[in-house]
Amino acid sequence: MIAPVSLTRYLVEKQRVDGHISAHLRLLLEVVARACKSISLSVNKGALGGVLGVAGTENVQGEIQKKLDIIANEVLVEANEWGGHLAAMASEEMTHIHPIPNRYPKGEYLLMFDPLDGSSNIDVNVSIGTIFSVLQLPEGATDVAEKDFLQPGRNQVAAGYCVYGPQTTLVLTVGDGVAMFTLDRERGSFVLTQDGVHIPEDTQEFAINMSNMRHWDAPVKRYIDECLAGADGPRGKDFNMRWIASMVADVHRILTRGGIFMYPWDQREPKRPGKLRLLYEASPMSWLIEQAGGAASTGHGRILDVQPHALHERVSVILGSKNEVERVTRYHQEAAPAA
Repeated sequence: MIAPVSLTRYLVEKQRVDGHISAHLRLLLEVVARACKSISLSVNKGALGGVLGVAGTENVQGEIQKKLDIIANEVLVEANEWGGHLAAMASEEMTHIHPIPNRYPKGEYLLMFDPLDGSSNIDVNVSIGTIFSVLQLPEGATDVAEKDFLQPGRNQVAAGYCVYGPQTTLVLTVGDGVAMFTLDRERGSFVLTQDGVHIPEDTQEFAINMSNMRHWDAPVKRYIDECLAGADGPRGKDFNMRWIASMVADVHRILTRGGIFMYPWDQREPKRPGKLRLLYEASPMSWLIEQAGGAASTGHGRILDVQPHALHERVSVILGSKNEVERVTRYHQEAAPAA
């Protein structure tokens, strides 16, 4: 019987055997994983732990914070402050960056995270999760500043998420494919359950918030109309729709069996390029999708090539099965001259 591969062993082999990651990055990822285990415990306790409901505060985006939003953010900050691997952190729930306090040693990495994605689903017991991304501190940087975080997604050195559902699953890439780890509560560790994750290039499943249909741009309407037309339409096949309102859960489904996820620009806020945050959501998820053989686009170009200009910048997101993402991108390109 082959012994299960723990997250620690997996990362050690990436460092020692493959030479793909540094010792400091390995330790950083282990700390993030431990923080996710702690968050998972709080999520699982639910009403028993007094963690449900709103906190009565707003984050930098003007969104009402849930109690678990704040708890998850504090867990990640406190777990990662003292290890000596980081120079600073940034969170969707914090207005400014969080430099490592002077009393602790500083490292060469920058950590960004959405501590609890899909928090609108907390009180109804639907899957939610934590998204994280790691960048290298720019060479020559001494005093860490916000501008150091403003790197395109292609510069990431690690990215992943942890989904808190029927199982707690950690999904990770360090730039050589995607691996999934399931939390074994008896062992107290994440165990490798799937390596070399691959997304089918074609799909018959899409995820989008249909209530926004009247606000969509023409290329998105064209694509969804073709899907809804089914076997009698131009696509010649029937499609299913899924929408969980938790990006982690929707992306996890796509990594597991294929599909396309769309949160595009719409006319409600025409000056805003999209809804999802580039640094905390779009970039890490896009890298995971690409590493699994999928594609990720704004509709006009590759998400990982977008140059950020602000810490909480938003972006249009279309990601998943490669052929479907390329089709939606082509529809945008064809519509551009008319626009």
